[in-house]
Amino acid sequence: MSERDVPSQAHPSHDRGLEFDVATLLDRRRALGLLGGAGLMALAGCTSDGGDGGGATTNAPPGTPSTSASGTPTGTVTASASGATAEVPDETGGPFPGNGTNGANVLDDSGIIRSDITRSIGTSTTKAEGVALTVNLTVTDSAKGYAAMEGAAVYVWQCDREGRYSMYSDGVEDENYLRGVQPTNATGTATFRTIFPAAYPGRWPHIHFQVFRSTSEATSSGEIVKTSQLALPDAVCRAVYATPGYEQSATVHAETTLTSDNVFGDDGGIHQLATVTGDATSGYIANLTIGV
Repeated sequence: MSERDVPSQAHPSHDRGLEFDVATLLDRRRALGLLGGAGLMALAGCTSDGGDGGGATTNAPPGTPSTSASGTPTGTVTASASGATAEVPDETGGPFPGNGTNGANVLDDSGIIRSDITRSIGTSTTKAEGVALTVNLTVTDSAKGYAAMEGAAVYVWQCDREGRYSMYSDGVEDENYLRGVQPTNATGTATFRTIFPAAYPGRWPHIHFQVFRSTSEATSSGEIVKTSQLALPDAVCRAVYATPGYEQSATVHAETTLTSDNVFGDDGGIHQLATVTGDATSGYIANLTIGV
């Protein structure tokens, strides 16, 4: 099922990414005459590589999996996000939030505060199958120099291996798997055990999240501090989608890019692209710092 997310507004200039920041720095330093020509050339050379999931590059991007003779991705993948810590852009929550703003509200259900979100809670215990994925979301406070926000809460939701959203999609309306809330620890991190989501038409593979000031705020329709989305790196997506059960995702993902995505397309998801390590057999770990 397709998620018809509404494109977000263009991000301000301070969110244009590494290349913009370096170019601006170079212009200022040229004007001041603080660097020699050789130093400028060396610094400018740092911006020549393409980002993961975007346009084509001459050399394979970091994190590209090795391939067999048949062209199937194999082995361990390590893919890194682009850009430094910054405030994460606000994005649409999409039409399947499950938080009471569009239909039922799972946030007031007993058991929603949980780390393992692979099973439904309540009357059903159906488990979502797929490649294992651990997601670590670290919340930082932009008003306090991006200090860790201990005691905040993060609500995440995503589609399953078939591209369906529990509570909404045909066949899983009575399920609520792949949704959960976790408090942040002393380092500002909330951890979730989930599965790798599918790719479906019009969208780059992603996970939705909302940040609240506390778990009590999250479970009582309290103030939402941030609504955004995590993007998954191309190399990892290709490795996962080459495994059984993700065949449809492999076809769909081949037709989508970060720059054509209607959420990440304006800046290539530079502040939302997770750093991911692992492999499709033992599972992956995704890390993203969320500046709010």
